Amino acid sequence: MLAARPLPLDQALAQTALAVDAYVKAALAEFDLPVARAMSYAVEGGKSLRGFLVLETARLHGIGAGAAIPAAAAIESLHAYSLIHDDLPCMDDDDLRRGRPTVHRKWNEATAVLAGDALQSLAFELVLETECSAEARLDLARNLAKAAGVAGMVGGQAMDIAAETTASPLSLADVEALQSGKTGALITWSALAGPRMARSDLRPLKVYGDALGRAFQIADDILDVEGDAASVGKAVGKDANAGKATFISHLGLDGAKRLAKELVAEACDALADYGSDAETLRDVARFVIARDR
Repeated sequence: MLAARPLPLDQALAQTALAVDAYVKAALAEFDLPVARAMSYAVEGGKSLRGFLVLETARLHGIGAGAAIPAAAAIESLHAYSLIHDDLPCMDDDDLRRGRPTVHRKWNEATAVLAGDALQSLAFELVLETECSAEARLDLARNLAKAAGVAGMVGGQAMDIAAETTASPLSLADVEALQSGKTGALITWSALAGPRMARSDLRPLKVYGDALGRAFQIADDILDVEGDAASVGKAVGKDANAGKATFISHLGLDGAKRLAKELVAEACDALADYGSDAETLRDVARFVIARDR
């Protein structure tokens, strides 16, 4: 029997964000240090989409939120680390994140680097607290390392930075490969957390997660063009100003929007075997291209 279905999506995301924030704060409560406060600050205020995917795919496999919340807090901690480092002057050099000063602006660059480093370490500590079999915990941790490292997020970020100094622009295939690592890897990991905990078939949610990750990045590209900083919570227009190759630079704004809708349909179709139990995940897919931040 499935665990209780979550609240409507906006309420469920907000509830997940509060639960993740509380879990991370509890993990850091013994440390009265600026770096610990910076870590907590970096996790606060996000959509907690990745954490929500962990909890919802766990629910879909009969696993309650109490058992899965450590994995949800782990992925949000790792994501927060990536944002801290992305915002540094040596990377994207941003002053604003989630409508607040970036960590290096609120504290300093050294604290930001250390807070990011410590959040990455915390993520692996937390994921190993997930209530599932030892084999499943090992699988979660091993694949989180892959998704976060050179085969995933870091590799994608490195490709993005390298592209800024290359003479020839990236092809659309290059952009897709870059973003599947930089953005998509953590989203796919989150979508697969539930079946990994349950030792179940990964294939449907792998298709779902991959399509969702691509749609999410296209939506980010669209927000960089059409969004405003107050709503998005960070600077916009940076991709065009930097001359970056994006889905929009290759497909145009309308073409990118069409592709995003096609990817949402692909993500929803992948959930067919779950029937109406997966309706919340379909709502998530529709949400990622309708959001304003």
